[in-house]
Amino acid sequence: MYFQLRLIFFLLLISSFAVAQEKETEIKELPKAEVFDSKLSVTIDEKVINLAAKAGTMELKDENNEPIALFGFTAYFKENAGKDRPIIFAYNGGPGSSSYWLHMGIMGPRRIVVDDPNYNQAAPYEVVNNEFSILDVADVVMMDPVGTGLSVPIGKATGKDFWGVDQDIRSVSLFIMQFLKTYDRLNSPKYILGESYGTFRNAGVMNYLLNAGYALNGVVMVSAVFDLRSLFFAPNEDLSYIVYLPTMAATAWYHDKIPNKPESLDNFMDQVRDFTENHYVPTLFKGNRISQEEKRSIATQLASLTGVGAEVWERADLKIKAGEFFQELLREERNTVGRLDSRYKGINLDPLSMDSFTDPQSDAISPAYTMGFLDYFHGQLGVSKEWNYSTSAYTKEGFNWDWKHQGNNFWGADAAVTTVPDMTEALSKDPNVKVLIMNGYYDLATVFYGVEHSISHIDLPQSALDRIIMTYYEAGHMMYTDLPSAQKFRDDLKEFIESTLRK
Repeated sequence: MYFQLRLIFFLLLISSFAVAQEKETEIKELPKAEVFDSKLSVTIDEKVINLAAKAGTMELKDENNEPIALFGFTAYFKENAGKDRPIIFAYNGGPGSSSYWLHMGIMGPRRIVVDDPNYNQAAPYEVVNNEFSILDVADVVMMDPVGTGLSVPIGKATGKDFWGVDQDIRSVSLFIMQFLKTYDRLNSPKYILGESYGTFRNAGVMNYLLNAGYALNGVVMVSAVFDLRSLFFAPNEDLSYIVYLPTMAATAWYHDKIPNKPESLDNFMDQVRDFTENHYVPTLFKGNRISQEEKRSIATQLASLTGVGAEVWERADLKIKAGEFFQELLREERNTVGRLDSRYKGINLDPLSMDSFTDPQSDAISPAYTMGFLDYFHGQLGVSKEWNYSTSAYTKEGFNWDWKHQGNNFWGADAAVTTVPDMTEALSKDPNVKVLIMNGYYDLATVFYGVEHSISHIDLPQSALDRIIMTYYEAGHMMYTDLPSAQKFRDDLKEFIESTLRK
């Protein structure tokens, strides 16, 4: 018996030692954050701004101070500027996209030259001084959520701890808070800027940060979506068809498919809004109760606004999905129009198909942005070539987005996927924060009328709604590929930041 007890004790001791060794090994094997420093400058409005750039990773910790990720970023600080200088945290969307689009399109000190709205030739690509950057007004931190850029889970964390609506809002917010502390910027004027799904994220992050005591001076939404129902074209749901109509009309206007085409796009959009709200919506609400005469009349009006034949609208029961519109508008030319930017057009691989196979804008600019950025990232910014920059998380093993969001659950089911309540709560709690929403008329990915619908259904006093500013550009999802729009983007963003600073 004594021998058995000693044997058990000995085995337990060995087991405890093995566990301790395993934990020690795990700690030793934890990858380390690394930052690469460089110096560069940008010229804006004929003024040279000298910058200290930091590109690499920061160790992200959870609420219990446990390491959970190496979070990738590129930060640009104006030299000798001080803590009072505004700082903007910027990211793209996806979900699952890195920030290199915004980085090399409008926010960083360099930009990729593209032949907008045409296809670009292969390398060499041109990377030039970005005269449209906001770096003369604010420092910029480009963020890459976990799974993108250099960002990876570490310790006990796995991808699923980051790949979801709430998980993503939490990790992005934690990074912002910890970055501000690490770089001694807690008392700086603070902004977040998101594009596409990044705006959906923004609405959650602004509320998360506020609840943690981090009040923002401003929130910038580029090509926004807050209510994902507006994008789904779901069965027995009219919302997507309603909010897509004005952008379809804008696309037809651009491609000269409108009879007696109005000179002003803005005025034409007002005309389409009026038709949508006063004629199209009531008709769709009736469903199969409308008469054949009314159906034919609405189809004729839809044809005159969208360039798609009345017979097509009639056959589709007055409801055409986005993918069908991409194919239909230029079908006779055997072309399809872009989803991200409908000014772009490309070859229609199957003129009989009712859905598009590719996105011409993405095809046209992706190689230039990807190669141009990577060359700049490892060249001018000096990031080690040992680090692999992931432009997208879609190639990551196990990448599967969790769409559940706290506050969207009713009767035990997800009634919607929306962060409008998050934004509403933040606007109600902070009477000073302002929101700038930047919309591309030719964006068929996140349509401007969907944003207008979301904002018009926020139940807040007018004083709060007046803090939401809407701007519009005659370009698409990445409106900054169009140089006049890039200049307007910069002017609007600069004016917005200046309007939110304490006088």
